[in-house]
Amino acid sequence: MTFDSDILIVGGGLNGPALALALSQAGLSSTIIDAQPLPTVLEPEFDGRAYAVALGSKRLLQGLGIWDAVEGHTQPILDIVVSDGREGEGASPLYVHFDHREIEEGPFGALLEDRYLRAALLGAVAAEERITHLTEQTVVAQAAKPGGVDVTLADGSVLTGRLLVGCDGRRSGVAERAGIRRVGWDYGQTSLVCAVDHALPHNGIAHQMFLPAGPLAILPLTGNRCSIVWTETTQNAAEIMARDDAGYMAALRPRFGDFLGDIALAGGRYAYPLNLTLAQRFTGARLALVGDAAHGIHPIAGQGLNLGLRDVAALAEVLADAKRRGEDIGTKGVLDRYQSWRGFDTSVLAAATDGINHLFSNDNPLLRMVRDIGLGAVNATPALRRSFMREAAGITGDVPRLMQGKPL
Repeated sequence: MTFDSDILIVGGGLNGPALALALSQAGLSSTIIDAQPLPTVLEPEFDGRAYAVALGSKRLLQGLGIWDAVEGHTQPILDIVVSDGREGEGASPLYVHFDHREIEEGPFGALLEDRYLRAALLGAVAAEERITHLTEQTVVAQAAKPGGVDVTLADGSVLTGRLLVGCDGRRSGVAERAGIRRVGWDYGQTSLVCAVDHALPHNGIAHQMFLPAGPLAILPLTGNRCSIVWTETTQNAAEIMARDDAGYMAALRPRFGDFLGDIALAGGRYAYPLNLTLAQRFTGARLALVGDAAHGIHPIAGQGLNLGLRDVAALAEVLADAKRRGEDIGTKGVLDRYQSWRGFDTSVLAAATDGINHLFSNDNPLLRMVRDIGLGAVNATPALRRSFMREAAGITGDVPRLMQGKPL
């Protein structure tokens, strides 16, 4: 059979281009079908969005040749401080301090702005002859057939490939058209995302403070700036987002505190309703799901992008190994390896973040006492601290080769 590409990737965010680049190293061709126009995606102005890129994800980006293009824009995460707190009162005296010097691998990862990572990925995609990037195109139909898969675009054109990969978000059309159901629930919370300038240096320290309405993450960017991921009840978040910038900052300041001096809004502000959503399976007939198309979890641990990139590394490894063995990369036997690898890992992390959110997102005095004692106990146990640090760095468990710093 003749194919337009080996892999058809629906979704041109971050995971889709990263997967295409990884697959190109194995000699596999890809077509990325992207609904967004390229000028919108490559908007150069700072908009406040940034990612905590774990050490394992950093290694993957190094393996894809991306890290050199963005490293100058990154802020290493040197320490992480996790605490309980209340608005206007600051943090509890019992907390956990994770110091990167306690593990030989070094910093847990780095903060990187969306605009730099996106531009670097798309620049590498444009330079790779095995990748075709179609913009302003949407998929209206898909059909698996013996030996391949057909995808019909809104303009009526049909693309063929050996395998279809959905990187198209929590409301994945690829998953829906394949009849893959989702399980999960709404948290009744909304994540408010922005960036702030501040007067005092952050010293590369990331803060995760658990407030009664939800967690507040203060993540260090380059210079005297931090990225804020601030969780509120859905009702409170809607009221805060309806305010002007001054009113928005008036709500943030008593939660943020004054440990970094005066703060001011930098860039835009965004609101994301929070829910847990897991695809009941990550594969189908000549189909695989990656990133939010497979799983959407609470941002409490900042693992959204890292979880997606772990999917990318695992799927690329499964397909590369299958190609070397002369297997048909779209068959059930090959895709089952990806399902078994990522399904359990994702379920465990989803359960952990869900449990932590329920434990900490309240002001129950008994639970507050229990969790404060727990944080203090972890802080007093070096071996436990180091275990948590390696987990946060994304270098524990069955780690794909690209995330170990090894070639695909």
